[in-house]
Amino acid sequence: MSDTPVPPFTVQQNRFKLSPFYPCYAVADAQLGVYNRRLYAWTLGDDVAAAYQTLRTHAVLYDVPESPIEIAGPDAERLLDKALTRDMAKLRVGRAAYGLACGPDGGILMDGMVMRLAPERFLYVQADGEFLPWLAALGVGLEVTVSDPNSWVLQVQGPRSLDILAAARDDGAPESFKYFDVLECALGGQPVTVSRTGWTGEMGFEVYTRADTDGPALWRHLLRTGAAHGLINSGLDSMGIRRIEAGIIDYGTDIDASMTPYQAGLGKFVDLSKPGFIGKQALEGADQRPLMFGLRCAGATPKRFAKVSRGNRVIGQITTSSWSPHLDCGVAFVRMAEPGDWLGAEVSVAAPDGESLGGEIVSLPFYDPEKKIARGLT
Repeated sequence: MSDTPVPPFTVQQNRFKLSPFYPCYAVADAQLGVYNRRLYAWTLGDDVAAAYQTLRTHAVLYDVPESPIEIAGPDAERLLDKALTRDMAKLRVGRAAYGLACGPDGGILMDGMVMRLAPERFLYVQADGEFLPWLAALGVGLEVTVSDPNSWVLQVQGPRSLDILAAARDDGAPESFKYFDVLECALGGQPVTVSRTGWTGEMGFEVYTRADTDGPALWRHLLRTGAAHGLINSGLDSMGIRRIEAGIIDYGTDIDASMTPYQAGLGKFVDLSKPGFIGKQALEGADQRPLMFGLRCAGATPKRFAKVSRGNRVIGQITTSSWSPHLDCGVAFVRMAEPGDWLGAEVSVAAPDGESLGGEIVSLPFYDPEKKIARGLT
């Protein structure tokens, strides 16, 4: 537990919810944001570069504001097949998958992680936005319940993460826990669901609490058992650097409902062979060329929203950016105005001082395209 008291403020619980873990790490320098009507700590005022290095070499514990939705009942699979672009029949119990939901026009309404906990029970861990009412409306007439289980999410990310899970889990290391596996277990006597996933491109796992989970006890247990493996906790600013390097797109920041999965570079998650999902007809006739690319910029970090030009023509805009300690250059995501043969293009990026930065358009992710790091293959 932090020795620093929680900064005094009043949370309007009908509008925003405060994480049950926040009192465990609250500091005066914390800067909070709102995501899924949940307050979260973007930064704790700590050394971001040091936290990033710990993420790359040991492990970091993050309190994240993702919001799980529970979908349960005989028609749970049928509902998700209607809402998501991938075939739910192929998702086995104990497995997770990335799931996109589109509108009738093919635009992305939501993205997230879908987990099958039982034949008729799923969790969908959504990005920022109102998605539960959409799912509930699609479920009218079906034998299914769509609900908010009031689950909160932690991530332990880094090369020592699975050692930490083995130490923290009441039954020791799982006999088998492959990339994107899901298990229900107890950590320090606290009932949780754990998935071998994350938002960093590093090896890691996520923890989803239940209604009877003691959040502070869980937090203390993870830090205590993880200490021998170099585990620290940090704000999400160090995670943000690593997710950009890993080419992980953020809904609402990089992509939105005005883009199709193809334009977002996510076409591999669309299964046009399955019938009846919302947006299928529009996607069948959609241009499949991407609009999202990476940008490398030597010596400087391009700013978010900066215009990207080739010659005298503006061709795109920065959606997010950071300095990459691993690549020793500025990296960014660029949303192009139109499809084209952009890879390898030399471009200029507008800077706040009126000057411009030089850069090169590259593919995403910036490195480790086969996800060997997250799979534990390196």
